[in-house]
Amino acid sequence: MRKFTDRKLLVATHNKGKLDEMRALLAPYGIEVVGAGEMNLPEPAETETTFVGNARIKAHAAAKATGLPALSDDSGIEVDALDGAPGVFTADWAETPNGRDFVRAMTRTWAECEAKSAPLPRTARFRSTLVLAWPDGHDEVFEGKAEGQLVWPMRGQQGHGYDPMFQPEGHDITFAEMDPAKKNEISHRADAFRKLITCFEV
Repeated sequence: MRKFTDRKLLVATHNKGKLDEMRALLAPYGIEVVGAGEMNLPEPAETETTFVGNARIKAHAAAKATGLPALSDDSGIEVDALDGAPGVFTADWAETPNGRDFVRAMTRTWAECEAKSAPLPRTARFRSTLVLAWPDGHDEVFEGKAEGQLVWPMRGQQGHGYDPMFQPEGHDITFAEMDPAKKNEISHRADAFRKLITCFEV
């Protein structure tokens, strides 16, 4: 595995919630974090059908455009009753002409489970795939997940995306009801991040 020896890392996301999570996770390592949105980078088309494929597109596009090592995350929620949907299309389910609306996406997800009379608990998992890419084209891949179930109605004001309807295994509150520091200890992104930090160890 290639070690990360730079002091500056570009996080290839325009999602403020995701960027804030990454900044918090990377803070102990003394690495300066800059977001793709802050550098006015365009968002590349995510044309792959897997999390790792789309994460690679974003990381390599950002590294090539800036000459900086770039970290990207492609993540989503898989609902067992919906055969793993929305999966890699999680963000697409939230797309509207006026931007992403995750309340709409969550409402659709629950409605589709209801239409199938899916039994409770409606198990699901968040998946996160991190790709760390260098300007020379090399990359390292780290995958994580968080198991849990869907709840309805939505609960909580913290977090982002599907957090208000996801109750992680072993807890009786949703990610959106959790203190962000607690969520950052048990989330799918934290699981992937624990594998990523082996790149930073001397």
